[in-house]
Amino acid sequence: MDVIRKAIPGEVRRKRKIHFATKVFQALRIAVNQELNNLPISLRGAIESLGKEGRICVISYHSLEDRIVKKEFKGREEGELTVLTKKVVRPSRDEIRNNPRARSAKLRAAERL
Repeated sequence: MDVIRKAIPGEVRRKRKIHFATKVFQALRIAVNQELNNLPISLRGAIESLGKEGRICVISYHSLEDRIVKKEFKGREEGELTVLTKKVVRPSRDEIRNNPRARSAKLRAAERL
């Protein structure tokens, strides 16, 4: 923890609302689990397993995941999927107050044609 603290300037640490090490550990988790490689594979499999009028809902927790989901849905919009959430759905202030972990959640949904 001290190594991370020393690597991030004090001014930056004080301005952030979240703990200074959060992004570092998030990056480590993403790399170790190969999340950005596995997400597109999982999405494709989930979409292909949908029956006619089947729906898929995906909650992402950071912009890299959300970009992958958005791109996959848009890429299949011509003839295969109808995107049900033209704009991403974010939690309300009440939801965030009751569940602070929801603050970064983004929901996207689509339906198979």
